[in-house]
Amino acid sequence: MIEYTCDVAVIGAGPAGLAAASSAREAGAEKVWLIERDCEPGGILQQCIHPGFGLAYFDEELTGPEYAARFYDKAVDLGVQFSFDTTVLAIEKGNILRCLSPRGESLINAKSIVLAMGCRERTRGNLIIAGSRPAGVITAGAAQRMINIQNQMIGNKVLILGSGDIGMIMARRLRLEGVEVVGVVEILPYLSGLTRNKLQCLDDFDIPLLLSHTVTRVEGYPRVEAVYVAAVDEKNDPVLASEERIECDTLLLSVGLIPENELSRNAGIELDAVTGGPVVDSDLQTSVPGIFCCGNVLHVNDLVDHVSVESELAGENAALYALGKLPSDSKLIPVQAGHMVRYVCPSVIRQRSGKSTLYFRVTKPAKHVDLQISDGTKIVWMKSHLRVNPGEMEAVCIPTADLVGPEITINVLPQ
Repeated sequence: MIEYTCDVAVIGAGPAGLAAASSAREAGAEKVWLIERDCEPGGILQQCIHPGFGLAYFDEELTGPEYAARFYDKAVDLGVQFSFDTTVLAIEKGNILRCLSPRGESLINAKSIVLAMGCRERTRGNLIIAGSRPAGVITAGAAQRMINIQNQMIGNKVLILGSGDIGMIMARRLRLEGVEVVGVVEILPYLSGLTRNKLQCLDDFDIPLLLSHTVTRVEGYPRVEAVYVAAVDEKNDPVLASEERIECDTLLLSVGLIPENELSRNAGIELDAVTGGPVVDSDLQTSVPGIFCCGNVLHVNDLVDHVSVESELAGENAALYALGKLPSDSKLIPVQAGHMVRYVCPSVIRQRSGKSTLYFRVTKPAKHVDLQISDGTKIVWMKSHLRVNPGEMEAVCIPTADLVGPEITINVLPQ
């Protein structure tokens, strides 16, 4: 078995991994190794051929492959080492990566590790939809890959379950390919994705959005012939009296994402019950010293620009840890999700000079609210918002040196 050593090992060459690896090199790590199970870099961005990326980070509009190429070129120029077609089987004690590739099994001894494995889609099995098991039930991301990369069409008449961003983007993509999109069905009484995607992908193409409804069963074999859709009550239980049969040959699922954390769990890293990702401090370090985390494997982001900024911080701190320069004696201040806040990431702030960025999502849509952060003794930050929505992540940057504690709480309060 071949053994290697490096300063920083990054798992995953998607947008998070590329940004983290480049940042680690810029922070002084001499040998940065980026490991990717696919045969090329970019991750999910390679199949996202639509524009809309880079508006926040580059101040210009790019497609997914264009965005990924900029970070890949930067990583190559900085001397990041890549291992493609390589799967990390386990993270063993002492921050050792056990890897497998067509060349055989290998061990990588890393002084620090960055987890950037991304996320996967929820499937029909996660939803437990009744009915037969025909062809034609597919996740939005799988459909996007089939159409944009493999040049294969998925159907002729499509119903989409879930108003997530990928689902809405695929509604537009399918309509541009001449497919009939009969509608988007969302179980919640509000949109799950970004408002801009509803405007650009549904409204502009006259695709109906049906809120507070869900798919109750699938009909047809060997191919989908129809699905039944019903309204839901305040507990999200279907009202069977409202059930309606809708003919279609494809059911597209856009019902949420799950962080890829099997490696994290097996390595003994503490996971957050809400996000499904690791619990991290403001350095983005997990409960296992020397292992850092960023991107959608930490918490699902709505913009890749946010992923890049967050991942650059993780890469920088992983490099400082490998060089023995990351302070470890800072006071720890827990962060709590308060009124109308679903989760906050990171969940612990290390008190030192400088600022920390907190990302959070609200539990429900609201208009004219105040975002408020208090540290138990005083309000340390407050800002008014015209509206907030669970599908759009909020980010606040606060100075940490003056925080008193014993904890800080984020609240969203009506004005």
